[in-house]
Amino acid sequence: MVALRSRAALYAALRTRFAERGVMEVETPLLASSPVTDPHIDAIATANPLSGDHPFYLQTSPEYAMKRLLAAGSGAIFQICKAFRGSEHGARHNPEFTMLEWYEPGVALESLMDEVAAVIRLAVGDKAVEHMTYRSAFLTAVGLDPHTASLDALRDCASQHMDINFESDERDTWLQLIMSAVVEPSFDGEAITFVVDFPESQAALANIAIDAQGQSVARRFEAFCGGLELANGYDELRDAGELLRRIRRDHQQRKASGQTLPPIDRNLLSAMQAGLPECCGVAVGLDRLLMLATSSSRIDEVVAFPLDRV
Repeated sequence: MVALRSRAALYAALRTRFAERGVMEVETPLLASSPVTDPHIDAIATANPLSGDHPFYLQTSPEYAMKRLLAAGSGAIFQICKAFRGSEHGARHNPEFTMLEWYEPGVALESLMDEVAAVIRLAVGDKAVEHMTYRSAFLTAVGLDPHTASLDALRDCASQHMDINFESDERDTWLQLIMSAVVEPSFDGEAITFVVDFPESQAALANIAIDAQGQSVARRFEAFCGGLELANGYDELRDAGELLRRIRRDHQQRKASGQTLPPIDRNLLSAMQAGLPECCGVAVGLDRLLMLATSSSRIDEVVAFPLDRV
């Protein structure tokens, strides 16, 4: 019951804060005609309730639908909703989970990070905040520049810190392994740590910029606290043509690895062509935030009915 009461109190505090800031709560469908194309996200297909032409999908996030609302002129919006991802089950993952997602037009990424820190503090109390770039985080933890290190150097680094029994020619595979196994654990567990300027190859739907070293980087951040990744934020891509290029690149990667090729969300493309306002957006994992707030070690301690009890 402690977790249930903590969840209810957090939701009430979030809604109060957003109401005070003039951010409107919205609701979008859990069913989607097209899922995200990210090769690292496994959407759960379900029957199309209208026809058998192609499946529908349980949403992996409300991003696409919320961006359609933004393009229609909604202004700043948020929602607390269920999201679903297949092949994710463990101490920190449940296939069905709760997400806070919000978008604010005309807000800089740095200001959004301040607001994310305030949201995290609603659950866990006052915490110090640290900011670092993806490059500085790697240099401090493993002595490598992640943007320029050779593939062999990344492989060697990963092998030094963990038992590796596979091969890959994908730089991001090694970067993500090192990030999760070595870099993230090096962060101050008592602080809220923001990491910015990810490699361009990890941009997803974020804009690209040139950093002080002349390197192309993704305008996005991740937030960590207590050993948990809590939030993922973006300076949002607005170019429909570039969106289509990135979707096709995802499809190429999926095809190469034998994954299914999800349909393209033409509604989102149309909305972006009509005009998505300059905005930043962020997704916060509320179950993980509640894990931190209640000192829980497993996500099933804060979910009323995890997968094995459904």
